[in-house]
Amino acid sequence: MYHFFVEPAQVHEDYVEILGGDVNHMKNVLRMKAGEEISVNDGSGREYRCRVESYTKAAARAAIIERLASNAELASNVVLYQCLPKGDKMELIIQKAVELGVTAIVPVSSARCVVKLDEAKARKKQERWQEIARSAAKQSGRSRIPRVKAVQSLPEALESAAELDVRLIPYEKETSSMERTRGILSDIQRGQSVGVFIGPEGGFASEEVQAAVETGVCPITLGRRILRTETAAISILSVLMFQLEV
Repeated sequence: MYHFFVEPAQVHEDYVEILGGDVNHMKNVLRMKAGEEISVNDGSGREYRCRVESYTKAAARAAIIERLASNAELASNVVLYQCLPKGDKMELIIQKAVELGVTAIVPVSSARCVVKLDEAKARKKQERWQEIARSAAKQSGRSRIPRVKAVQSLPEALESAAELDVRLIPYEKETSSMERTRGILSDIQRGQSVGVFIGPEGGFASEEVQAAVETGVCPITLGRRILRTETAAISILSVLMFQLEV
């Protein structure tokens, strides 16, 4: 069953109105006919099983068959603070992070980031990244579209993460044991909010890790091997998904 997102205002008493690019996708790409069933989410956790009824030039109308309680979300809010990587790696990271259940993604500019974005480029990138998050949410059957926030400096990111229950920073120079990391992760309870800080290709500078620790962020190890930034993000988020999935 194909999956679509709408705004809450597009959900009416007995039908849903689908607008924008999804209309062309339904009509001309998927070639969906009246009578076919689709899944619709309003982006705030409410899910609807619907039947396509009709098309106009600008909209598709689908009758609501059943209102459902979505179970596609993790029991905890997980925020990924991802330092800006080179090339198009951020697109892959966002896609996989959404599939793995994150609530939000915060692009972070740190000392060793090669990528430097001015305000105009950052805004354009954010729009592109948000669309990738939306597509990944549709593909993976999420009931919410994770928000990709504006680029923040590391101090700004640490400040914004202060309200989270658990904050982690995988660090390749962390000397404590994997057993300690296992204990930290296993102690995270469903319902607790979690922030994860991932460094760029060159890793975090030691003074950045120290600054993070001073704000209450906990350094952990992901093993004896040095992981690429995209691998580190996917690795720790996979473990958290396993830990927090209901």
